[in-house]
Amino acid sequence: MSDVTTGPDAPPPARRFSTAEETEREDGIAACAVAVQSGELVVIPTDTVYGIGADAFDADAVARLLRAKGRGREMPPPVLVSAATTLDALAVGVPSYARALMEELWPGPLTLVCHQQPSLQWDLGDTRGTVAVRMPDHAVALELLARTGPLAVSSANTTGRPAATDADQAEAMLGEKVAVVLDDGPTPGSAPSTIVDVTGDAGRVLRLGAVSLQRLNEIVAPLGVEITDEG
Repeated sequence: MSDVTTGPDAPPPARRFSTAEETEREDGIAACAVAVQSGELVVIPTDTVYGIGADAFDADAVARLLRAKGRGREMPPPVLVSAATTLDALAVGVPSYARALMEELWPGPLTLVCHQQPSLQWDLGDTRGTVAVRMPDHAVALELLARTGPLAVSSANTTGRPAATDADQAEAMLGEKVAVVLDDGPTPGSAPSTIVDVTGDAGRVLRLGAVSLQRLNEIVAPLGVEITDEG
């Protein structure tokens, strides 16, 4: 079933807030939090690209997020958190080299794929028992996450198109499918986060992004671990 309705029953357009002015920023973050808690989708800025987000524990909202992007369950979204300590509520068996990466690179553009906590009551898609977690280095995103808890967040674009690096691009692609857009201006860069699978004894890069392989290995070398690039 399509998420887009036309005619008198069409959903209202996304509410857009600029974060440049303190009052509107607060209003926008509050509206975003209410929308998330109501099961709606939102567009938020991060330190990499803009993201489309939903309550990670609302299976229907996550399913709508995937449909909005034109993705299937085989491409589950990462989860953004406001504090590194939240990782242990979402993942088990996190190795020491992954914690070293967290200490150096969180908050920042590093996503860690970990073994998921088996007790979690959520459905992010076909995760095969894993969860991809990141703590973004972005004040607006972190403030929102502190209010909502973990959010399932994927890049704000439809499949096959470049990720949005400003709110205009995100709204052009997804505006009919989200309730709130937070406009924090252009993102600092266009590189996505680097994704590292840390479910094994040594890490594997699944996607190279803003953090280089050299930087990753500088951090884990003292532990006798080498991270490899799967690509």
